Amino acid sequence: MTVARARVLSDTWPAASDHAAFAAALDAEYAEADELTLLEATIHQVFPGQVALTSSFGAEAAVLLHLVAGIDPATPVIFLDTGKLFGETLRYRDTLVDRLGLRDVRSITPDPQRVEDLDADGVLWYGNPDMCCYIRKVEPLDRALTGFAATITGRKGFHGGARSGLPRVEAADDGRFKINPLAQWQKADVDAYFDAHDLPRHPLEADGFLSIGCMPCTDRVAPGEEVRAGRWRGRQKTECGIHLPKGRWQPFDSGI
Repeated sequence: MTVARARVLSDTWPAASDHAAFAAALDAEYAEADELTLLEATIHQVFPGQVALTSSFGAEAAVLLHLVAGIDPATPVIFLDTGKLFGETLRYRDTLVDRLGLRDVRSITPDPQRVEDLDADGVLWYGNPDMCCYIRKVEPLDRALTGFAATITGRKGFHGGARSGLPRVEAADDGRFKINPLAQWQKADVDAYFDAHDLPRHPLEADGFLSIGCMPCTDRVAPGEEVRAGRWRGRQKTECGIHLPKGRWQPFDSGI
């Protein structure tokens, strides 16, 4: 996409009545572009000042954080500190922030009153993991994204499940756009990028944790299993919910 074309889209997208069509047009424009070209246009031309990167600071997170830091280290990074994360993840976050020079990492926490009302004993994850994710991740992220038109995510199609066939640009049902620059990457691409840029690995990865979320709901992945097999092991749940349609959460809606 040319700079002029991107600016035209940037001028017209807020008034667009069909977000899905706009997202499809962007996706088509960048079908042959590399991830840096897509990210540069997203941050500087299409959604300037209106885009944030969401990051778990998990096993593969350093790749996208490194790419974005090379374009603009002041790009807002939203990190959901659920209160249930591994200590290793919090320390890894601090390591990457320092190493990459990230200047606007926002650690977002759940509403303490919601946690007190619904999870006072801290074991909601066991009895109702969907509700636990809702109050600890979905609600806080919704508040944190107020004022943003688009988010950049690190999702990849090779993770399987709902992520298979993921487009590089999609329309969310909350009116925002999601940019997935690594949607077409494979595990080998991720590993090669880590090696090429000498990026530090999440300390739990060497112990078999290949997709890392909250401590109670994250397990090691056995050889031959899919990358996300250790998340919510033994349950039908495969996503925390921040990338699911907003309507999915209506039974839990607190009015935000």
